Amino acid sequence: MSAVNTCELCQLAVEPIWHDDKLSVILVDDAAYPGFCRVIWNDHVKEMTDLAPGDRALFMDAVWHVELAQRDVLKPAKINVASLGNMTPHLHWHVIPRYADDAHFPNPVWTVAVRATDEATLAERRALLPKLAGDIVRRMEKTA
Repeated sequence: MSAVNTCELCQLAVEPIWHDDKLSVILVDDAAYPGFCRVIWNDHVKEMTDLAPGDRALFMDAVWHVELAQRDVLKPAKINVASLGNMTPHLHWHVIPRYADDAHFPNPVWTVAVRATDEATLAERRALLPKLAGDIVRRMEKTA
């Protein structure tokens, strides 16, 4: 099987909140991090420098639009932006709203949790997800 056929990002299991011919934006189903998004380049590409300069700019603009929507809607203390791709070598950016009361703060979300976030607080943040999705779509449509 080729990498494209086995790549979980080439065959998204979740419906994107934004999708065009170049990229997709998804809300990650992470109970501890409502609003966690991934911005995914649609074609199976391994590194940012594999993209043409205009595509790199388009990709990063999408990341910034997601970040701005998170800031406006979710009001986090901080936003983490990361591109790792060690386990899935397909270009994607993690855009993660962070709060002083989140399970890992101030450490990265991939480390050991240091606390449990109050479920009522998480529910309040989850209730904002439809508004977040709408704001992301609105921002992306302005640039399309």
